[in-house]
Amino acid sequence: MTEHQLPPLNALRAFEATARHLSVKNAADELCVTPGAVSQLIKTLELHLGVPLFRRANRGIFLTDVGQAYLPPVRNAFRQISDATRRVAVPADTGILTVSATPFFASAWLVPRLKSFQDAHPDIDLQVVTGTALADFSRDGVDVAIRHGMGRYPGLSSQRVLTVEIVPVAAPALVKSLGMPATPAELTRWPRVNDTERKGWPLWFLAQGIEDTGPARGASFDDSGLLLKAVLTGQGAALLPAAVVADDLAQGRLVQLSDVTWLEDFAYYLVYPEGSHDRPKVAAFREWLLDAARNAPGKRAGKRRSSGARKRASPTFEGKASSPSS
Repeated sequence: MTEHQLPPLNALRAFEATARHLSVKNAADELCVTPGAVSQLIKTLELHLGVPLFRRANRGIFLTDVGQAYLPPVRNAFRQISDATRRVAVPADTGILTVSATPFFASAWLVPRLKSFQDAHPDIDLQVVTGTALADFSRDGVDVAIRHGMGRYPGLSSQRVLTVEIVPVAAPALVKSLGMPATPAELTRWPRVNDTERKGWPLWFLAQGIEDTGPARGASFDDSGLLLKAVLTGQGAALLPAAVVADDLAQGRLVQLSDVTWLEDFAYYLVYPEGSHDRPKVAAFREWLLDAARNAPGKRAGKRRSSGARKRASPTFEGKASSPSS
């Protein structure tokens, strides 16, 4: 074999699939060929290399030492080809645009506003997928993601969508029963619901100069949608992002219990691969989303921020901050 003579690509594919499954039959099923064809391709590769790659024992198939050493670079080469193909291929810019978002942001903020996007762009069909796991743009088929984090994602473009200002809220029925609190300290006597780590309320009280509030009592939820549901049904006061609950406040489903806001270090960001910046459907969604955020209710003048506003807030909603993977 000369220095630059490469093995046949189909033989390499047969080797990688057989090594992964340790089964000629399963490799054949994956490649949509017969087991005999896979065996012939492997024999061709072994002849090309001049060494055996597999050994058979007890009706099974195993990699030889040479095969084990050869597999990682072959597998990595296929992965690099696949990733490069995804980066350079130009996707269709009509049809489906897949948007990944956390369940809470999608249900409380994004979905109620989507009709205006669909009216403006009837040729783009949105597919909204939710989850708290990191978005893998190279494997998940996701075009853009909206995530709660710091906005620093290597290899990805990101635009801040919403700054997160935390406010205490409760259902009108609970406010009617207990009366509107005159000071933040009065909320220490209210029933409260918590994030799963139960750190939000103690830190919020501390930022108001209120210490020694005791253990965080009341139910806790690891899902922000459930936390919001508990508040709406009058189970207690909660700390939630003003921008996300703005519609509930405007329509009277929730009452803001204090004008003091607490600015989180984290924010909501629109994130996508750098190579997707100029894709028409990504650009259309980006322009619409940022405009919707600028015009969202809840940006009231005269808010007071707590003296501890720049202290990093507890992950009161969305769980731990997440970031899309590259």
